[in-house]
Amino acid sequence: MRAIVIHRFGGPEELQLAEVPTPEPGAGEVLIRVVLAGVNPADWKCREGRLQQYFNYQFPFVVGFDAAGVVERLGEAVTGYAVGDAVLTSSNQGRGEWGSYAEYLKSSTTTVARLPDGIDFAQGATIPTAGATAWGAIHDVGAVRAGQKVLINGGSGSVGIFAIQFAKAAGCEVAAICGPANLAFVKSLGADRVIDYRSENVLEATAAWAPAGVDLLLDTVGLGSLPADATRVIRPGGALVAIATLIQDIAGFDAALAKSRDVRLLSNMAAAARIPEHLRAVVDAVARGGVRTPPYEILPLEQAGDAHRRVASGHVRGKLLLRVGAG
Repeated sequence: MRAIVIHRFGGPEELQLAEVPTPEPGAGEVLIRVVLAGVNPADWKCREGRLQQYFNYQFPFVVGFDAAGVVERLGEAVTGYAVGDAVLTSSNQGRGEWGSYAEYLKSSTTTVARLPDGIDFAQGATIPTAGATAWGAIHDVGAVRAGQKVLINGGSGSVGIFAIQFAKAAGCEVAAICGPANLAFVKSLGADRVIDYRSENVLEATAAWAPAGVDLLLDTVGLGSLPADATRVIRPGGALVAIATLIQDIAGFDAALAKSRDVRLLSNMAAAARIPEHLRAVVDAVARGGVRTPPYEILPLEQAGDAHRRVASGHVRGKLLLRVGAG
């Protein structure tokens, strides 16, 4: 099968088109013919070797967490799926196995879901990592409740897009941070206050919106986009949730200040074991029609390197997808 592989850690130039053996699904797995693969920030960090603390790589390695496609073959003891089913999936890459930038992908059925009616392959490919990450951060780790105030850093990225909608559906007031080109878009997602990080002081704007402090700050950006003392806009007893695979995560914030203010610094990985539950919750929410999937742009598989460069820049609205097969 055709796949994008890396033979060593490095820059986008390490992503090479190659012919590799088609994987065989094991017990509890399905083989999926990939139509579209989603590109996540975790993908370029994987390519650079930044995720070695989470799993072991065996070269050549196929990158990619997200995909949408068609079930091609069933592994032993698989029930509930049939050949020909249209599905979305988060790959087994988190266990050190090949990812989704390939014509075929084997995935555990725990992280496979049927495409909801009315959702096409492209929309489906935007859901797995971003949707499950946002659901876990808002509902599981963040444990939001109706009436609370939530601040989301990165409102126009795929995780932020889902998170805004999940927090609003839970009855929260939401402020979201983004750049000037995305203000109207983020407002359309339901954000009550949109903060332009280029023209406004983010912490001052937040303090004016929530004088008593926000209950939850979700940082989906990292890369030093928030100052170390950002926890001063969180009320005592509140929390900051950071995405563990960001270049700057919890370690980038002033832990002493947070402790003195009774603010918890939390990682989304605290709920990693429940990712299959989160994925299904997101798919159900999309199927009910209450959640919009992120906008997307489709690039050829051969342009995976360009996709990584653009995602690493931090200025992609929604998702970039790679066209792998027909569908």
